[in-house]
Amino acid sequence: MRSPRVGIHPAWFVAAVAFVALVGAAGFRATPGVMLHPLHAEFGWPLAVISAAVSVNLLLYGLTAPFAAALMDRFGIRRVAAVALLLVASGSGLTVFMTESWQLLLCWGVLVGLGTGSMALSFVATVTGRWFVRRRGLVTGVLTAGGAAGQLIFLPILAVLVRDSGWRTASLTVTVAALLVVPLIWFFLRDHPRDLGTTAYGGSVEDQDQKPRGNAAVRAVRALGAASRTRAFWLLAGGFAICGATTNGLVGTHFIPAAHDHGMAETAAAGLLALIGVFDIVGTIASGWLTDRFDGRILLGAYYALRGLSLLVLPTLFAADSGPSMLVFILFYGLDWVATVPPTVALCRTYFGGDGAVVFGWVFAAHQVGAAIAATAAGLVRDRLGEYDLAWYVAGVLALGAAVLSLLLFRARRHDRVTPPADGLARPGRWSLRTT
Repeated sequence: MRSPRVGIHPAWFVAAVAFVALVGAAGFRATPGVMLHPLHAEFGWPLAVISAAVSVNLLLYGLTAPFAAALMDRFGIRRVAAVALLLVASGSGLTVFMTESWQLLLCWGVLVGLGTGSMALSFVATVTGRWFVRRRGLVTGVLTAGGAAGQLIFLPILAVLVRDSGWRTASLTVTVAALLVVPLIWFFLRDHPRDLGTTAYGGSVEDQDQKPRGNAAVRAVRALGAASRTRAFWLLAGGFAICGATTNGLVGTHFIPAAHDHGMAETAAAGLLALIGVFDIVGTIASGWLTDRFDGRILLGAYYALRGLSLLVLPTLFAADSGPSMLVFILFYGLDWVATVPPTVALCRTYFGGDGAVVFGWVFAAHQVGAAIAATAAGLVRDRLGEYDLAWYVAGVLALGAAVLSLLLFRARRHDRVTPPADGLARPGRWSLRTT
């Protein structure tokens, strides 16, 4: 029986600290788009080479996630998050001394990739999985929106700094932002409700997970081995790979250079990308609310279909000024940017139970593989053809394919059955899958 609680539950304070940490870690996520042309102008490196550094970052950002989730289970959220932010600060700060392209690969790619990967969406899945039973989807949406909030805060600032003071000042700004969050994480983030003598929000003592023992890397690999034998994993991973290709990899990295190709100032293009972040916050929180109430498979299908249609019309909207049509694209695409995360996290938890956060880490790794491929491929398209149009059209078709993959989850296993929600509350339109 649940004991009555008075005042604000500690889970909300943990969520607030996690949100601020995600905003700080998101600083680097806004960096590549505003630095491609300055680095190209100063060092003469081809865009494909600079994009390759972004691809290494995106790849490690994803591949680190499942191991980071297992490490958080083993050693605690606080320690892993603090080390991750120190890696982000180191990688961003060291770029100011680089003179060769391999140093860009090391700093942008490896150090920052490992750091941001440890603060990726598996961090969100771990925090919400430990601290929330009720409102889990909503909090997942809010924390996911932290990345968009970081983009919203940092992108216009970084664009102005690059224009007025150079890219090195922008890099050092990201370093300082990451370092400022470390004390907040260390002193205020708590690993588990039992550390404060309480339970998860809306949960009971029976809902608390036991602390995993053994090697975290082994656990991550074993979770992948078990999940990879299911059709559901490959459908989720395939859809999320396309999600990464059509967001971080393509739009996040190449939207500003593409707009600049059509005569738009980089600061104006950065403002549009930041505006995507504004609508993304609204869309992701709304998606979390919907995930608590409706079937995640239907939500994913709708999100990917709308994204595909918007990307197919994007090449016709670029101009020197942002007209009404471009603003309409920003609205619809922004609402959809990472709205896919809450239902994907929920479906991983549904299909894979206690390993849901670790399996989501692997699904997110697929997201970043897709992003890495798209970042490099779009750079090659621009270098070879002199424009990005082909990249936008291919991305639109792929997003429509992801919608199909999401709907195929209805047939992932023939013996899937619909069961009531775990909290026992019947809600119209809400479905939950449990494999027997």
